[in-house]
Parts: sequence; C-alpha cells; structure tokens
Amino acid sequence: MPDEISSNEIKGYENNPQELVQAAFERVSKQSMHDLSFLHPTMGIYASEFALFENQWVGVVITPWMLSAMILPGPNQYWPHRAIGEKLGLILPYGEMTYTVGELEGLTQYLACSLMSPLDRTLSAEQGLHLVDDCRRILLSLPIVDSNIPTSPARRDLFTRHMRNSDA
Repeated sequence: MPDEISSNEIKGYENNPQELVQAAFERVSKQSMHDLSFLHPTMGIYASEFALFENQWVGVVITPWMLSAMILPGPNQYWPHRAIGEKLGLILPYGEMTYTVGELEGLTQYLACSLMSPLDRTLSAEQGLHLVDDCRRILLSLPIVDSNIPTSPARRDLFTRHMRNSDA
C-alpha cells in the first residue's frame, strides 16, 4: 500500500494494484458479504489487470455482488484525501462516467463506478471473467467514428443512402 504523504494527500501505486484490489475484495466478501440474499451464487472475485491511463491505474473488478470500474492513483501521483462517498465525473476514452470515492482495508482511496449491481444470475463465472477483461478494454478504447455516417441522419435518410450506395 502506498504511503500516505499527509492527511490531505495519498501517494499512488508504483506497480499494477491488481492483486491488492482482488485481496481487498476477498476480505470484504469473507467479513461482511457472505450471507446476503442478492449474491450471485457461483461468481468469484476477479480483478482485471490494471492499465495506466493518464498516469492513473484503471481496471475492473467483479464480485458476487457487483461489477465495477475502478481507478487508483498511479506512479508518482498524489491524490487529495476525499470524503468516502464523494462523487466525481471523469472522462475516459469510453465516455463520461460518475465515480464514487471508496476505501478498503489494504487499499488507498479509489474511485469506483458500478457497471452492474446486482449481477445477472444467468451470468456464468467464466462469462464474468471475460466480462471484466472486456469492460476494462472498452473503458480505455478510443471511440470509433465513421466519417461516412451523417451525425444525425433521419430514419429515411439511412435507407436512401444505402440504396444509393448499392446502386453504384
């Protein structure tokens, strides 16, 4: 766990915090979440590999109770100490999302954005693992824009444009 510099600053992680995140959520599961009725019966806890984006660690974690995007401070970063539960709007390549400040034993403060809670019970554990990795990849993927598509076409224009293209 990074050193806290002062009561107002938190030093970032020099290395990928994936294992620390996974261990923190496993502790939460054992200590307080094991008897809740909405838990997914077969889902384990899995944290994606975290990737650096603008010098912050970005990843996704799945547990029997939720799927969340997470951001932790990166190498040589100093975050101000914030109130737990404070909301922040952040823009990643995927788009703007609202994150909530959280803190768990074994981790510094982090930002989390719920992607699914509770989990869909039809989701298999294997699908959950793939979903975590896919979500992390999507969060950091640049949006694809097709310059041939009008920005706000009318429904009729869509069909007309395709008909003209097929006539060519």
